[in-house]
Amino acid sequence: MSSNVLVHLIEPAAWRAALDEGAVRPPSLADQGFVHLSTPGQVHLPAQALYPGQRDMVLLVVDPARLIDPVRYEPGVPADPDSMSFPHLYGPLPVTAVTAVVPYRPPAPFPLPGPEDRLGRALAFATSLPVRRAVGVGDVPGGVAVLDPDVPYSRDNNRLLFTEPVEAATVEKATGEVAGNAGWPHLTAALMWPQAAAVAAELGDRGWTPQELVLMARPAVPTPGGARVEIVDQSEVHGFWQRSWRQVLPLAGSQLDRVIAQLIRREHLNDQVVAVTDLVVREDGRVVAAGQLRVDGATAAVDSVLTDPDARGRGYADAILARTIDLAAAAGCDLVVLEAAGEGWPRHWYARRGFDVVGEVWEVVRPG
Repeated sequence: MSSNVLVHLIEPAAWRAALDEGAVRPPSLADQGFVHLSTPGQVHLPAQALYPGQRDMVLLVVDPARLIDPVRYEPGVPADPDSMSFPHLYGPLPVTAVTAVVPYRPPAPFPLPGPEDRLGRALAFATSLPVRRAVGVGDVPGGVAVLDPDVPYSRDNNRLLFTEPVEAATVEKATGEVAGNAGWPHLTAALMWPQAAAVAAELGDRGWTPQELVLMARPAVPTPGGARVEIVDQSEVHGFWQRSWRQVLPLAGSQLDRVIAQLIRREHLNDQVVAVTDLVVREDGRVVAAGQLRVDGATAAVDSVLTDPDARGRGYADAILARTIDLAAAAGCDLVVLEAAGEGWPRHWYARRGFDVVGEVWEVVRPG
């Protein structure tokens, strides 16, 4: 846990609204003239006082160096231990000062990365988004289970996220129990702690399919080359996604149709918790390449950069990527992150475009 950060406890809907407005302006700013902040060691006090028993809050991890207005340490309420002083921000909290957003689910710990911790920020994004968009969240040893019964075929929306080291037997037992109770057609878990490769390998020996995912990052700086790219309503990408998934999913007939319908239906859920921008390139009016930018404070993520097979080799993916990075910089982000398969050409393609590997996570899958 970083000691050089401050935190602000907020309801997810209020944070999503702040992403559109550019700053957090809670009622205390108008009533008292400041935004309540805390040190990581203090935040349990306002949580207990204002949101007792509530476990769907998020913590904004704030870099004090990015704040424009002054922060003053002043007494809290008289009942606080030893007349504890709290940091008060005398002005709105800019979203660009928020370097990570993590679920607040006491007593489960979620690491709070420092502003320069690129791996920590990438892990925070990869872990936080599934938890915040989930219909249901449950505790499991070493992590959480995320569930969305509306899209049971989406492994991203129905899986276990282990953020602390656990044994292979624990992963297998917990995932089996949750999947059995939820009726999942698959068993999926993400091993999101450093050096999880040995547990992934052991699960491979037990009949699971492990896949390494590398976390990559680069600075968000103005980037030319995206002039041909359009920003569109997400509905304009649906047909392109349908074509793409039909080419890669090992299914057929009505089952393929059901799975694709659910994969498309899940996509709007991201924009409910982070700011999503969909981008496309067209040929003769037809979408032939697409990508997505997701902004969460000062951290942005690139996702779903795809090109139709018959339109490859024309620089469309480069244009999409350039525009996403440019938009991230314009939004005030300083870091762009993504996930790529550990094996295969995409990680090398991204590396040639300035992305460094900052860490790895593992996904393990087994049929239900």
